[in-house]
Amino acid sequence: MQQNLVSIIVPVYNAGNYIEETIRMVEAQTYQDWELLLIDDCSVDNSRAVIEAYIRERGQKLSFEEQKKKEIRLIRRTENGGAARTRNTGIAEAQGRYIAFLDADDIWMPDKLTREVEFLQKKQAAFVFTSYEFGDEQARGTGKIVHAPEFLTYEKALSRTVIFTSTVLIDTEKTGKGLVYMPLVKSEDTALWWKLLKNGFTAYGLDEVLVIYRRPAKSLSSNKLEAIRRIWYLYRKEEKLPLVKSCVCFMLWAYRAARRRM
Repeated sequence: MQQNLVSIIVPVYNAGNYIEETIRMVEAQTYQDWELLLIDDCSVDNSRAVIEAYIRERGQKLSFEEQKKKEIRLIRRTENGGAARTRNTGIAEAQGRYIAFLDADDIWMPDKLTREVEFLQKKQAAFVFTSYEFGDEQARGTGKIVHAPEFLTYEKALSRTVIFTSTVLIDTEKTGKGLVYMPLVKSEDTALWWKLLKNGFTAYGLDEVLVIYRRPAKSLSSNKLEAIRRIWYLYRKEEKLPLVKSCVCFMLWAYRAARRRM
């Protein structure tokens, strides 16, 4: 484990329209100590070709030492497994102390990692996240901002899905790497946050907009009925909450989710 290294895990599935921008965005980070793990989940578009060409061109420009300092690796899965298995492949390959998740179509501000590592270290935290802004298909900010609360415990998190995957930073020296693997369920990211919190860790929120959440009009996350099914499944099957508590948490979650989108 490299002490200051941030392992950035990006699941790639048919992300050819975004992936070069994603790589350049990571290279533009003011934080200098990172590795970028691009895990291809059997894309059927040109994602792999774009990544391979970028790495090849980069190799012609940079020395071997420069490439290793900010390493970009393409990891190919042999069968399509979905987001959780793809991110878990990246976690297994990660060499850094810190784990950051980034979806291929989201946007990080240039100082995202710098500000978040500083915040994590200041709080002596294991798990932090930031505020974010909803973006349109071109990742232009819409003005709708989800502000990170000061902190979240397990009980608080059950009734609000305010932690967005691309805003998270985890210190595996504190959590242990094994606890960071995502459960193989739908809404695996939420299930992971709850797992960490349930194990006694507190999630600290940095109320700065450092991420834009790109929301294409037909994205899976915009399917509200599917979101309802997923959160109810997590309450009843994963967390095994009693029916009454599940209903209370669900009503609070629905209210807050509706407010976020207004």
